[in-house]
Amino acid sequence: MQFVFNNPDQKDRRRELRKNQTDAERKFWQQIKNKKIAGLKFYRQFGVGPYILDFYCSKLRLAVELDGGQHSETPRAEYDTKRTEYLQSKNIKVLRFWNNDVLKNMEGVIIKLQEEIKIIL
Repeated sequence: MQFVFNNPDQKDRRRELRKNQTDAERKFWQQIKNKKIAGLKFYRQFGVGPYILDFYCSKLRLAVELDGGQHSETPRAEYDTKRTEYLQSKNIKVLRFWNNDVLKNMEGVIIKLQEEIKIIL
């Protein structure tokens, strides 16, 4: 059987990623956990197919990815494109923010997230 969501084979990796969050992930999580945004439940390090998403809202089918500078380099950018295409094929919208934006402009990031939620709802 092929798992689309939270493949048990990735459980240890997801747990490790939650334990070792980046500063941006930690700060963003503080803003969205416990249904703080529009009463919506977000999960950290949620598995979809072969990928582990930074944050995921199952009700909206919305993935939120926080990217560091390495994501602008060609090999990583190509991987991200392939990943986004896969998620879109599963009817999941991907919203990306730069780590720097999360760390220095959280208010703007949350406004953008709220705007996206309004569009989806």
